[in-house]
Amino acid sequence: MLIDSPTGMVERESKDPEYLSTLERGLSVLRAFDQAHPEMALSEVAVRTGLNPAVARRCLNTLVQLGYIAQHGRRFLLRPEVLVFGSAYLSSMNIEQVALPHLQALRDETGDSASLAVRSDDHILYVAHVSTSRQVRLGANVGTRFPLHATSLGKVLMAFEPAETIATFLARAPFERRTENTVTDPAALDARFAAIRKQGYDSALDELDYGIVSVAVPVFDMDRVVVAAINCSTSTTRISQVELIRTRLPLLRQAAGAIEAALRRWPVLAHSLRHG
Repeated sequence: MLIDSPTGMVERESKDPEYLSTLERGLSVLRAFDQAHPEMALSEVAVRTGLNPAVARRCLNTLVQLGYIAQHGRRFLLRPEVLVFGSAYLSSMNIEQVALPHLQALRDETGDSASLAVRSDDHILYVAHVSTSRQVRLGANVGTRFPLHATSLGKVLMAFEPAETIATFLARAPFERRTENTVTDPAALDARFAAIRKQGYDSALDELDYGIVSVAVPVFDMDRVVVAAINCSTSTTRISQVELIRTRLPLLRQAAGAIEAALRRWPVLAHSLRHG
């Protein structure tokens, strides 16, 4: 199995006899492209994925023939056809009906960006996002991933995981320091998780990037399992962290409750959001 690593993807074996490593390798090639790597040569793809260059070449050639990747000279890049995967998920899971109205209401009332995210290994993955017209240093969209430990959304999501999962995550410390405020010490993170479970929210100030303050709350499914988190995020020039928590927390909890009620009407989405 290919797993995320600081340098790309690292292969590990799966004991499942039904597991198709060839499919996994092709998907890892698609995932290797991102904002920092919009186009790559074969050698770069091989490094990013951890694949043998010959295997990476076959994956690229197959994806070119299927229309998901284009080749320009010696370099490869994604084609718009890859959008069908994301749009199929959003439409089939009724994200627009379940989450977007409540995130838009948060945005309209507060002027903040509002998002719904899930855990994706050691990152968060934005599933729904409503932005404002204000310029921010660090933009986000549906599909954006950020390090879990550096965000209020991520810490909320990890705090409610089983103790074994939290211990495994903390064992991977030290974590990337994005700013001077980023919490990278495992003991400090564990204490933060305990506080989140007690108070039911987390707030981050200048942890992912300077000038960003946010507050997040969990979203539970019908079995009281945390399947997602929502937040409000804005510039520190607009509001203090204390005032953000005081004014946004009641609104976030109300929105989370409305999304939880919607998930009871759309259980297939709740099942999809569950990590693992």
